[in-house]
Amino acid sequence: MERIAVDMDGVLADTMEQFFRFDERDFGKRKSLDEVTGKSEAIAFPLAKEYVRTKDFFRTAPVMKESQSILSELNKRYEVFIVSAATEFPQSLFEKHEWLNEHFPFIQWQQMVFCGLKTVIDADIMIDDHFKNLDYFKKNTILFSQPHNLLQDPGRHRRANSWKEIADMLLVAKS
Repeated sequence: MERIAVDMDGVLADTMEQFFRFDERDFGKRKSLDEVTGKSEAIAFPLAKEYVRTKDFFRTAPVMKESQSILSELNKRYEVFIVSAATEFPQSLFEKHEWLNEHFPFIQWQQMVFCGLKTVIDADIMIDDHFKNLDYFKKNTILFSQPHNLLQDPGRHRRANSWKEIADMLLVAKS
């Protein structure tokens, strides 16, 4: 059975929407997608570093559309691991664990990998929204589209703009 490593923030958890919400709360106006496209979260949202250290930032992040049903199907056909560089924000460990248990109850604790650098991860496929996590990875990679990577050429990575596109790549092709 092939193994898939799935990033959490920006792939399963809609942390971009969470940034939009926090920023709008603090500045009174919601930024447009055009205003943040091509910019890192830290540049697009001036208080981003504060937000990710705020209690419940990760715990209350919305779920990415269609991710629950598609990941559930992937979990039946692949060995799935959720991989998050959670130790960068130690308070997020418990929040991320609780979030996964609530929104992805079919993912067992043994399938959750909270780490620092993702270079230690060995899988056949990695799905992530950051080049820094995909570029070193030797096997198949899927770049999940987020505003910060939209203007960049995916290079050797296959780009997925939605979970439906991931299903087309990994479920339809495997049927």
